[in-house]
Amino acid sequence: MSRKIRVIVVDDSALVRSLLSEIINRQHDMECIGTANDPLIAREMIREKDPDVITLDVEMPRMDGIDFLGRLMRLRPMPVVMISTLTERGAEVTMKALELGAVDFVAKPRVGLSSGLNELATQIVDKIRVAAVAQVRRAPAPRPADRPAQPGSAAPIAPAATLLGRISTEKLICIGASTGGTEAIREVLVQMPADSPAIVITQHMPPGFTTSFAARLNGLCQITVKEASNGERILPGHAYIAPGGKQFHVARSGANYVAVVDDGPPVNRHKPSVEVLFKSAAAVVGKNAFGVMLTGMGNDGAAAMREMKDAGSYNYVQDEASCIVFGMPREAIAHGAADEVLPLTQIAPALITRLRGATDRLHHRI
Repeated sequence: MSRKIRVIVVDDSALVRSLLSEIINRQHDMECIGTANDPLIAREMIREKDPDVITLDVEMPRMDGIDFLGRLMRLRPMPVVMISTLTERGAEVTMKALELGAVDFVAKPRVGLSSGLNELATQIVDKIRVAAVAQVRRAPAPRPADRPAQPGSAAPIAPAATLLGRISTEKLICIGASTGGTEAIREVLVQMPADSPAIVITQHMPPGFTTSFAARLNGLCQITVKEASNGERILPGHAYIAPGGKQFHVARSGANYVAVVDDGPPVNRHKPSVEVLFKSAAAVVGKNAFGVMLTGMGNDGAAAMREMKDAGSYNYVQDEASCIVFGMPREAIAHGAADEVLPLTQIAPALITRLRGATDRLHHRI
């Protein structure tokens, strides 16, 4: 048998430490090798025991989880799963944690902690397994302007990308992502110019977190980023993020694209599901679509991305070296859905170049 995944649990609640240890030790392929009630104890324990993954609470005494995570990812990068509270502040702090390099997060319930965490047991251990194989990277040293990092504070807007000029409003960019996707999506969106075609996005995320995610991106990008609302018109220069816990797809209303947000069942175990969004793009947008598959575990959206390609879309897939987890991109490639496989930093420039080509062709015809 292969070696078990060795986990350290860091949380100031004795109950949470006990529950998480129990959940982890029930698994055949992992063990809890230690628990710590604050980051200073955790630091010594990590040095001594060299775990594969740590679970980390956000709010703790002596040093909060975000400060600790920032230092850890600079000095000793390792897979971290955040244990967040489902509150507005909890969501903002979680976005910051993902930005600093946490692989994923679990939203712990505010009431009924014991029964709630046990209901989340499958999700917790699945995320630990994914974290154990994730490619984590050393975080850059903070610039003076970044300190102290206040959750939800306005970050500097990206330098303006050169405008694309007149482009068909029929064009639609469709992005799918899961584990590691919040930062990958940010990398793509900050490079898009203010007159970009409309962008629709499904990132696997639970309810309560996508509002914060959209707000954070909106403060960084030239385009307007928002959570999608049912029935709204999908406009150029805007990006629309699938609300956590809902399904999101696009439909037509006359000459316009509109957002459809509903309570449809999970697809590929996900809600929102990339498959749902990409299938609608294949049916409704066809050759005017651009597909983008970013980092994530599993195969959600791979088959539908092939449907998009068959309907005439042009598709970009993130390469293995730049992925946190190369699951969804690998599956998209295996389905023959990729036109180009590129490092994350090259996806937006390639997309912009292709859109400029479309603009030039449009000007030629006029």
